[in-house]
Amino acid sequence: MHFLYPAFLFAFLFLAIPILIHLFNFRRYQKVYFSNVQFLKEIQEQQSSRKNLKERLILASRMLAVAFLVFAFARPYISGKNATNAGKQQQVSIFVDNSYSMQTLNSEGTLLDEAKRRAKEIASAYSINDRFQLLTQDFEGKHQRLLSRDEFNDAVDAVKISAQSRSLQQIISRQQSLLDMQKGGLRSVYVISDFQKNMATPQPVKADAGLRISLVQLKASKLPNVAVDSVQLLSAIHRPGESEKLVVRLHNYADEAAEKIPLKLLINGQQKALGSYTVNARSVQYDTLTFSGLQASWQRAEITLQDNPVTFDNQFYFSFNVRQQMPVLLIDGGTVNPYLKAVFAADPFFAARRVPDGNVDYASLNTYPLVVLSDINAISTGLSQQLKTYVAKGGTLLVFPSATADLTSYRSFLEPMNVAYPEKLITGNAKVDGLNLQNAVFKNIFDSFPQNPDLPVVKQYYTLSSSSGHPENLMTLPGRQAFWTGFSSGKGKVYVSAVALNEDFSNLPRHALFVPIMFRIALLSGHDQSLFYTLGKDETIEIPPVQTNDKQVLKLVKGTQSIIPDTRQQEGSTQLFVADQLHDTGLYDLKKQDSTVAVIAFNDNRSESDLSYLSITELGKQVPQSGPVLEGGNGSLKGAVTETNFGLQLWKLCIILALIFLGIEILLIRYYKTDTKQISQPV
Repeated sequence: MHFLYPAFLFAFLFLAIPILIHLFNFRRYQKVYFSNVQFLKEIQEQQSSRKNLKERLILASRMLAVAFLVFAFARPYISGKNATNAGKQQQVSIFVDNSYSMQTLNSEGTLLDEAKRRAKEIASAYSINDRFQLLTQDFEGKHQRLLSRDEFNDAVDAVKISAQSRSLQQIISRQQSLLDMQKGGLRSVYVISDFQKNMATPQPVKADAGLRISLVQLKASKLPNVAVDSVQLLSAIHRPGESEKLVVRLHNYADEAAEKIPLKLLINGQQKALGSYTVNARSVQYDTLTFSGLQASWQRAEITLQDNPVTFDNQFYFSFNVRQQMPVLLIDGGTVNPYLKAVFAADPFFAARRVPDGNVDYASLNTYPLVVLSDINAISTGLSQQLKTYVAKGGTLLVFPSATADLTSYRSFLEPMNVAYPEKLITGNAKVDGLNLQNAVFKNIFDSFPQNPDLPVVKQYYTLSSSSGHPENLMTLPGRQAFWTGFSSGKGKVYVSAVALNEDFSNLPRHALFVPIMFRIALLSGHDQSLFYTLGKDETIEIPPVQTNDKQVLKLVKGTQSIIPDTRQQEGSTQLFVADQLHDTGLYDLKKQDSTVAVIAFNDNRSESDLSYLSITELGKQVPQSGPVLEGGNGSLKGAVTETNFGLQLWKLCIILALIFLGIEILLIRYYKTDTKQISQPV
């Protein structure tokens, strides 16, 4: 047996007090005066041995009561595995999970409320001189210092739900790094969470050997949950008044099928689509919503579904821009191509701008969803490098080689992007013999495709090299030779033609297919910003270039909230970094002074929607260094934490024994009679 505060053992000197009382509390004889001898006094005779036994028993009970009271203050304990350094100051890091799943209800209320209560119970199990560090999913800077117990309790009360979601390795590594900043003392960490499966890591958690790790798992009720994981618009370019198709990904995280889940699409506050869907257990379902009637502006869209009782993921936000006009950049060798000019002049939606290859404004390239190269004999190194960057960031590039093309420069330009390049000029009549009707370019072009279509006739053409990329041929010549083909490169697309836009090569520029194919490529192009972003992820928000200065900064505004993101200017774009500045989901206006540059949507991390939890066995494998997993329940954790860290505590038993011996003393004094007989005699 050991003592946590052995200095209190000096209080055993107080045992002398009951001994002194026993030695000097002699009974004094008492004189009784009578006015008449007729009165008799009743005298009790006592045996001296019984009297001495009673006094000794009272003395023993008093001494034992005092002794056990002294023991209680000295805090005796039987050593546990972590009690070797008991009595030294300890530094304790306590993680309180405040992710969205902690809003789930159990018999104690919300899991977050229970987690706060458990954190305070753990702190109460330590000495008043120990120091505590609070950590939440937000990894806030204010939680990097050590607090007293009262300060820690106040900080716990201020914890609120967060959109962040961290893994066990991230949490324990953060706790360890914060405790490493403090010198001396014993280090212990606690993780209080429901331990969703999304917290697990492929490898077991790594931590210092001297770090004491304790896991406290809170039990939540099993609840059904369906959420919208993501959305995608089928059209890259959005025109006013045109019909749009939105693909919605529904995910059922429960073990039972979700039937007739109502879903509603709102755009700019107006309902645009409504549906009811059934999703099988533990499965994903895709559904398409169709809507129209949009005006040219930024569209603020929201999908809502009714899925109780889990409601934190019932909204999904996204935004997109309906353009009044689509800019197209035509780059040529100095001579306007009449066919390209006529194509884009046929529809006022397209705003085509033509520049010679030596006069391209590289900074504005990223503002064009589509760039068309034609009639350039040799592609310069500068233009080549800028166009590669443009495609890598999501731009669409159309390449029509010149009739007198420098094939070496074309190879140097296209080969690094894993795109086919013109190799050799072939002279001879041929005819396009195949269309890839499965390609996205040809969708919605034909109501019905004829059996013997009129396809372009070729007089001469360039053979296109084989590429390590995956070609998507639009048209082919006999022998499966590519006539017009497309490639994915980076985030963008590159389309290469085997002929120049010249009637000496083919009748393609005047063919009926040329205009609709060009329009479809244009409408499928675009590198607009993402429809939505996820809170808690270190994502880069890339927008068309916006010039800023000290007086004109970009701000993200939602209602009364306003933050200034970190802004960096890149070639042809502006990048925004919000880090952990945003905490609320929704639609934010990106403003430069009073003008709206863009509307950006932020959603929660959908990994929190899967309300599946790690078992105790799985937790043991994830954190092999931890002790037995402590489970939340109706009882207090204080006793379990105290026993784990200091061993079996005996001070309560000492107080009980002290009270018992005090009671024995009272009973001895009140009920232990030493009388043997009574006689009456004259005084």
